[in-house]
Amino acid sequence: MRSFVVTGGSQGVGRAIAERLAADGHVVVLDLSDALSWADSNVTLVSGDAGDPDTTRRAAEVAEARAPLAGWVNNAAVFRDLPITAPPSDVLGAVTANLSLAITGCHTAVEHFLLYGRPGAIVNVSSHQAQRPVRGALPYATAKGAVEALTRAVAVDHGPDAIRTNAVALGSIETARYAEYRRAHPGVDQQMAALHPLGRVGTGREVADAVAFLLSDQAAFVSGAVLPVDGGRAAQGADPEAARGGQQRGDVP
Repeated sequence: MRSFVVTGGSQGVGRAIAERLAADGHVVVLDLSDALSWADSNVTLVSGDAGDPDTTRRAAEVAEARAPLAGWVNNAAVFRDLPITAPPSDVLGAVTANLSLAITGCHTAVEHFLLYGRPGAIVNVSSHQAQRPVRGALPYATAKGAVEALTRAVAVDHGPDAIRTNAVALGSIETARYAEYRRAHPGVDQQMAALHPLGRVGTGREVADAVAFLLSDQAAFVSGAVLPVDGGRAAQGADPEAARGGQQRGDVP
């Protein structure tokens, strides 16, 4: 038996991750919510801010009391769009609001694993926007780029301590938030199908399975990696022949 901490795990992708990991051990969900809208005997809620070191330390202790803490998932995020023409302090604050969640989680997880002298695994949830930003999402894209750099740095610094650190870079995922976006933007399904080479958005369970793999012994030699879970979205470039119906495709270098 082992335990895990999932930040921002009360809903959406975080909930899918928590539910999946509950099949492998006990899960502590660290979230601002006062209660979970779902119940699982293998899931405990710790209410609080995932960017507060005292709160994350409490979540680690609650997990450890159930079973040895083996994995930490930094899923919590803040969505606040600002242009670079906004006051620099405001832009930096929006970036920091996201980045601090991953830094605090990594700090707590590494400290805990070192304290108990055991191996451990961390997964940071990133986005395709770390490589290909969506217009208008500058603070979020900037923070996710830094999260991926953080992932590699922690992997390098603490690999000798048998602490593995990886990230998953998500494409568009079917969540309640995405459903709201669909209702507000008719025709978005066709647009998303075109953006993702697999022709659809992903599911929370697909993300959860990838996270569970990275936390598992099957990924024992995987560290410092950023795994795209995006249906090919980040790999796809604009097709210069698309506007001409795909003629003479062989002439394109």
